[in-house]
Amino acid sequence: MGDPTEAFLPIQVFTDMALEARNIVRGDAKEEIPGVRVNESEGGGVAVTEVEIVEESAEKLMGKPRGHYVTLDVPTFKERDPDLKRRLMESLTDRLKSLIPQKVSQSVLVVGLGNWNATPDALGPRVIERLLVTRHLSQVVHDDIKDRMRAVAAVAPGVLGTTGIETLDIIRGIVKETQPDVVVAIDALAARNLDRLLGSVQIADTGIHPGSGVGNRREELTKSSVGVPVIAIGVCTVVQSISIAQEAVHMLADQLADDMTFYDILKQMAPSEQRGLIDEVLGSRFSGLMVTPKEIDVLIDDMADVLAEALNRALQPELGADEWR
Repeated sequence: MGDPTEAFLPIQVFTDMALEARNIVRGDAKEEIPGVRVNESEGGGVAVTEVEIVEESAEKLMGKPRGHYVTLDVPTFKERDPDLKRRLMESLTDRLKSLIPQKVSQSVLVVGLGNWNATPDALGPRVIERLLVTRHLSQVVHDDIKDRMRAVAAVAPGVLGTTGIETLDIIRGIVKETQPDVVVAIDALAARNLDRLLGSVQIADTGIHPGSGVGNRREELTKSSVGVPVIAIGVCTVVQSISIAQEAVHMLADQLADDMTFYDILKQMAPSEQRGLIDEVLGSRFSGLMVTPKEIDVLIDDMADVLAEALNRALQPELGADEWR
């Protein structure tokens, strides 16, 4: 009997989303990738998909390290519904509590990755602005609060282009001096699906691998590189323009296949074949172009509010909201 992974050919995957990487590798096979476990659920308008990569073969196929990835999809987040924001925050809080040690004696460093001067990349720094930072308060708060308050430090280290220093070097130095038990890293992600723009949040226990979604990998922020566990929180803020072209062609094929032979041919092509054709024709011109919503300013602030509140609740499980707001 042959290797079950032979049905899945190696594919160059440019996306930060493990769920998208899994779908790309699966293609039209409709068979689960050997070494990958998937669980789906839904509640309160938030669709949750858990992808667990458990084998090295699956890791190589997907281009994602082994570990647990949770994607929370809220495609209507852009409608700015306050009730949906609350439900997403509650779902995020529950997921983060399952990953972050709930012993308040264990300290946490929160890192807001990204460029605060570029709005689609500014999510991390904006979350840091809203976070309850407590590491310096242990000597000034009442004993009753001090015993229930976790030491939380936070930093937005900027990017290489503005600091001249690799982000990993900055974080590694801070970890060495402050010795947190866990690092939580927040970053903007690149996706392939338009519906994921400010509508998908990914939580992972594998750390951060900057630039993987745009083919510009930087040094990874992981347990092996900084010495402590790294929990990653990412939100899709940009999508590849080539994906928009693919979606447009697919829609045209659906609309015009009955009337025009060319589109009938396109409709019969598998999505992977369509993408290959578009990459061949347009890839050289649009491969580096990323797209973001025109309302990105307000959407980034909305999502920063959600992430910061979820983090505050998960990091301070023994404090009431009235104590940390």
